Amino acid sequence: MFVRKIARLDASRFSFTHPMKREALRLLRRLTEAHGPPGAEDDVRRIFADEVKENVRCDRVGSIICDTTGGAAAPKVMVEAHMDEVGFVVQSITRDGYIRFSPLGGWWEHSLLSQRLRIRNRDGADIVGVVTAKPPHFLSRAERDKIVPLDRMFIDVGATDANDVGGRFGIRIGDTIVPDSTFTPMHDPDLLLAKAFDDRVGVALVIQLTRLLGGLKHPNRVFSVGTTQEEVGTRGARTAAFKVDPDVAVVLEGTPADDLPGALADEQQGAVGAGVQIRLMDPTALANRPLADFAADLAAANGIPYQIAVRKSGGTNARAIHLHGAGVPTLVLGVPSRYIHTHNSVISITDYLDTLKLLRLLLERLDKKIVAAFTDYR
Repeated sequence: MFVRKIARLDASRFSFTHPMKREALRLLRRLTEAHGPPGAEDDVRRIFADEVKENVRCDRVGSIICDTTGGAAAPKVMVEAHMDEVGFVVQSITRDGYIRFSPLGGWWEHSLLSQRLRIRNRDGADIVGVVTAKPPHFLSRAERDKIVPLDRMFIDVGATDANDVGGRFGIRIGDTIVPDSTFTPMHDPDLLLAKAFDDRVGVALVIQLTRLLGGLKHPNRVFSVGTTQEEVGTRGARTAAFKVDPDVAVVLEGTPADDLPGALADEQQGAVGAGVQIRLMDPTALANRPLADFAADLAAANGIPYQIAVRKSGGTNARAIHLHGAGVPTLVLGVPSRYIHTHNSVISITDYLDTLKLLRLLLERLDKKIVAAFTDYR
């Protein structure tokens, strides 16, 4: 039975000298500062391969899969996170050297004016630009009350004309763009500020879990997976699930936090610092209930703070994975993140570490009999 348990975590449980915390901070910095919009996840894939090192292969759309050891009869457990972040692509270049751009993933235009972006040119160089914005002195009353649509925004890289953009800056149509944002611990050092926690927080968890597997006793064959193109339609998850053909799957996400000004406290299901989020449903997928029960009971029995979520919008790679083949019992675990799909989002390292602890316990407790029971509908 579900027990909704939300409790502020004592940050002293994970001091800065705690090796798991140090490793998490290192991975999160490296991953969030990487360039990786949909279809251009190369930097993130290289980090994944560098950190995991062994038994790594890729499918044909660029998802990366690490196959750990395990017997042929062992349940195949897919632990997945998507490598891509929301970004943009160069759509066209104006005669006077400004850049029109199209979104890769979901953006609210209100968050973009005057923000810095990094354009990765074909030579691999990052060119910093800024989204143009009229100063208030030039705005009509009607303009002040409207959100500027994306197709009326431009990026200024400091070029003199279109030839300068293509020549001196080396920027061409189709080049990819991400927010220009650095990983920053906040005044409360357990809170972290960065771009792309959706879903580099999940990728960090996959990597860190994989590095721990050698020291765990578990009866499973674990596939650690970083997928491509989630933000444009869960594309990489489809091909990765085909490649792995899992018996059970855990999707790791940087889920949208809802502890925001104006939100009703009794409706919060993703508060930063209140523990791992166990998602029961969103419009794209329903969790396998026995699997979700198993995870929630495991968290409660081991003192891990958790939050149960039923979401009215959004979606994850569970959408593709749970429908693979004849069906895969799938669970989404989230690290709540404020302000996702913007230049700067906020997570708590304690939520991250609690998610990692629950993952370890899940792998240790899952076995062939338990996995089979998740789909025993007779």
